Amino acid sequence: MVKKVLGLLIGIVLTMSAVFAAKIPDNVQGYLKKNVSEVDIRFDGVIIFPDGTLYLPLYPASFKKPDTLEISETYPAGETLKDKPEVVIFNNDFVLLKVISTDNGKKTVKRFDKPPVQVKTGLLPQDMLVPSGLIIPENIKGIIGNLDIQLAPSRDIKVVSDVSLSAKVFDETQKAVNNYHNAATIKELKDKNLYMVTSYSKNISVVSGESFKADYALSQVATPIDAQITKDNKFLIVTAYGSTLVNIISIADDRVIKQIDLKSQGGEIIMDYDNDKAYVSSPSASTIFVIDTKNMTLSQKIKVNGMCEKLSLNDKYLLYLDKLSDSVWSIELKNKYNLVNLGKFPNISKIIYNDGIVYLSSRTKNRIAVLNYSTKQLLTEFDTIEKPVDMLVYKGLLYVLGAANNQIQVLNILNNEPLGIIAIAGDGFSTKFCPIPNTDLLIVSDTKVGRYTIVDLKANRVVKTNGTELPVNSVIVGKKVHKIN
Repeated sequence: MVKKVLGLLIGIVLTMSAVFAAKIPDNVQGYLKKNVSEVDIRFDGVIIFPDGTLYLPLYPASFKKPDTLEISETYPAGETLKDKPEVVIFNNDFVLLKVISTDNGKKTVKRFDKPPVQVKTGLLPQDMLVPSGLIIPENIKGIIGNLDIQLAPSRDIKVVSDVSLSAKVFDETQKAVNNYHNAATIKELKDKNLYMVTSYSKNISVVSGESFKADYALSQVATPIDAQITKDNKFLIVTAYGSTLVNIISIADDRVIKQIDLKSQGGEIIMDYDNDKAYVSSPSASTIFVIDTKNMTLSQKIKVNGMCEKLSLNDKYLLYLDKLSDSVWSIELKNKYNLVNLGKFPNISKIIYNDGIVYLSSRTKNRIAVLNYSTKQLLTEFDTIEKPVDMLVYKGLLYVLGAANNQIQVLNILNNEPLGIIAIAGDGFSTKFCPIPNTDLLIVSDTKVGRYTIVDLKANRVVKTNGTELPVNSVIVGKKVHKIN
């Protein structure tokens, strides 16, 4: 008898180890996706229905292996997944526990007087983010195991937007609101949230559509350097000054769901949506880190020459500037991360690659250099508008953002001939192009005045300028998502 108990304990321990970084079994995933439209199986194991209903998975000590996976029992009895029962037990002993709200606003799961054995002996994924305020009934506390939540802060980061500014900036912001009132609406922003990063606050403002005031803000420990959104609009990836941590923020519940420690300060973030990757620079460590955005894990460390910044990505190369030497480098992504030196150029503000050609803008020289990537030869160099801070290639045209006079220069990419100027409001200091995904529209942020400008790249004209509570360094556009209940 003692041997049997010992064997069972060993089996449970082994199971606990196996689910430390648990993956929902393939047959369970298939069943869920077949029976629940647009179900979200989060990388930490939590299952989210389209309306925000949350289920926690319980792994059995050992899986049964039925020929066909089916639901063997639900509470209440006889319900299907569409009914969203409080407990679902599959015939392989895998269990789903629904997160329910108590009368005092806390969160819990169904309490049994006599819990089913599948529930009592199950185990939660050990890398799961526990929903804030969750209470587990005493008689099933064994499901907790040794849950490690040290890298998933439980505090709520949803706070009131911080708009405290110096008098000068506040006055300019109010002037912007008065000057840029426009009754027209941009339909492409109706179902969007704008995540605004500013140097005036540690918080990331969350603005609904074209609202002037932020609905709320996402509190950060330090001022963000960069923030990007994942392809599925579910997570924000954020780096911050003085921090070695990359925050992974779940948009559905406004929480830091995970933190990835780079051991050195992170910098710029550039997304590779086609390959589910995020590249994060760390100039001080001469390293570019690769995050697998499917499971939010650090998958690669690319050692580079110098202090890497001004990242630019295409399907073959990841280009960057070594700010110490003014050298431009290319990382050949399909050639074992081979490094190629493209030459030295003064004070580069932006690097872009298009069809074998590299464009380099110099902020101090007000010039653009054009290189042939294959030969590394300088093809031409020409003057552009003052203080070029950003560039974009779109449908055969090169767009250059000039901060000095808040202008966008439009050039023919075939011969680099200027076609015209798109004028933004004369005050302020434009900072960045922020495309609205799947549209011809572009947002231009401003770091001095509380406003952003919307440009139609199809018509090559400004269609609207909106005031904001704070001047912003960059704007990240994402679709609104269902919040987790």
